[in-house]
Amino acid sequence: MISQEGIYTILGIAKDDVGQRLDAFLTLQDEIPVSRSQLRKAIDKGQVLLNGQPAPKAGIKLRLGDQIECKIDPPETPDLTPEDIPLNILHEDDDVLVLIKPAGMVVHPAPGHPRGTLVNALLHHCQNLSTPRRGDGAHLRPGIVHRLDKDTSGVMVVARSDRAMRALAAQFADHSIDRLYLALAWAKNLDDKGTFSTGHGRHPKHRRRFTGQGPRRAITHFEVRERFDSRTALVACRLETGRTHQIRMHMAEGGAPILADPLYGDARSQTRRIERQALHAGLLGFEHPDGRRLRFEAPLPQDFQSALDVLRSGKSL
Repeated sequence: MISQEGIYTILGIAKDDVGQRLDAFLTLQDEIPVSRSQLRKAIDKGQVLLNGQPAPKAGIKLRLGDQIECKIDPPETPDLTPEDIPLNILHEDDDVLVLIKPAGMVVHPAPGHPRGTLVNALLHHCQNLSTPRRGDGAHLRPGIVHRLDKDTSGVMVVARSDRAMRALAAQFADHSIDRLYLALAWAKNLDDKGTFSTGHGRHPKHRRRFTGQGPRRAITHFEVRERFDSRTALVACRLETGRTHQIRMHMAEGGAPILADPLYGDARSQTRRIERQALHAGLLGFEHPDGRRLRFEAPLPQDFQSALDVLRSGKSL
């Protein structure tokens, strides 16, 4: 239940939940509407009890019959204060800014992530950012035309002018943006290439997840680039549409969950080699408002590259 002090709940671990990480399990619970990072902070502060004692760490594996008790501080109000956070900028002009977002950075302020976001960094760096015209909380998303999940790394474009916002929004709407992602996935049963073409909507039981049974269309083209002895693969995914969690949802429902994905993964995709979903937005191409076609690539970040090197060496997950 929700109280002025925060969120309080007691959960018992059933057979299907045995072996899950504590933080991953709590993330899936609709009764606990806070982010995984908030849950980790709560665990560090002793606000999550496991069998009556403060949980020793976020990654502890759950056992049958474990009892979890949580009392978590309510989320802070989102804040648009500019913050001096370094940005990895690939291109900048009066209309657009192209950068590489690191894993672990939230794109814009929201309950649970009030500060330290990409938008806070952009407001410190830029004098002008265009604000989206539509959508709840648009004032909290200056310059933001598209998003990457917090723990997905890669290249993004930001609109500095209103004409750029209009032009880029139109390209995302008509699917003329080039977007290629690289993923490490459990891919034993994944074809060498193919297309996921499904619906898209909120999962009926887990509000943080999406499912291919929804009313909107979601289309992802994929191609396996490398296969490894450990039944994993490096997979290139090209987006035709750009729905929330689209690649993560498609890969999981296609029997090839992305490695270390806490929300869509399963026992097969657990790994010690990377601490966030192994998904990287490696390429972005679009038409500049002045008519030029621009294309940018983001090299693999160190954690992704290290996990890839391990798989190439033949070592286990």
